[in-house]
Amino acid sequence: MVWSLANVAAGLLLLAVAAEVLVHGAASLSRRFGLSPLVIGLTVVSIGTSLPELVVSVEAAVTGNGGLALGNVVGSNIANIALILGIAALIAPIAVQAKVVRTDAPILVAVSAGFIGLVWDGGLSRGDGVLLTVGILAYVFYTFHLAQQASPDLQEEASSVLPSPHSVLLDGGLVAIGIAGLVGGAHFLVTGAITVAAALGVSPVVIGLSVVAVGTSLPELATSVVAAWRGQGDIAVGNALGSSIFNLLGILGVTVLIHPLSTASLGWTELGVMVGLAVVVVPFLRSAYTLSRMEGSALLLSYLGYLAYLLMG
Repeated sequence: MVWSLANVAAGLLLLAVAAEVLVHGAASLSRRFGLSPLVIGLTVVSIGTSLPELVVSVEAAVTGNGGLALGNVVGSNIANIALILGIAALIAPIAVQAKVVRTDAPILVAVSAGFIGLVWDGGLSRGDGVLLTVGILAYVFYTFHLAQQASPDLQEEASSVLPSPHSVLLDGGLVAIGIAGLVGGAHFLVTGAITVAAALGVSPVVIGLSVVAVGTSLPELATSVVAAWRGQGDIAVGNALGSSIFNLLGILGVTVLIHPLSTASLGWTELGVMVGLAVVVVPFLRSAYTLSRMEGSALLLSYLGYLAYLLMG
């Protein structure tokens, strides 16, 4: 048990560090290739901070632990909205100006509702994977188009949180090291999480919804909290919402293309919480286009209540 917990801790640490290294290198390469700062922030960074969820889900699926893969994605989305935006808004009220960010909230609602439609029959097939993958490609193209039209002020805001371009060799090395670290961290985390779940007598999906989901969401948490502290609300919210959309479309799309999943272990309560939070955050973000501390407190309390229900159920 102690060794398994050590594996979980090592896996989470390696995933967090590797994601940061990879995002740093990828963002720098993207700037070198001429992408606008807001495009990088809303696509490259959001995708990069979601890579821990991707490698963990794929590792879990191919090793026959589909419940852990599904719990990781659904739990990460719940954490992105309730935990990450809740903490970020408590640090400072988050003003949201960019049209692309305000649009992401209803897109997340639609994607979350569509996901429930896909899992209604008890599984995710490769055909579903194709549909989800097409969806993430369309979303990235749409985000790219809107971000290119953003105002100079928003471009400057995004630029301030991105690294300066380095040499292509250095950035390529950072990306390679980050990918290797993600693969290694995922292996440690999945191996340890399955053993811990067995020792505690709980299903892998519960571990995925809680410990693994929070752990793989650490890059999003760090990015959004730092952005909120600096008064960069569009980056804070855009990262959380964009990562959530990428989780459902990109991560599950790629995962089920590799290995179809049964969704029988995933409860309707968790799905309801995920969709409910996506719905609630829309009026929160549209009330004066600011996520207030009171709204952040409500989100954070809802997450703590959800965790209590999950771990005591």
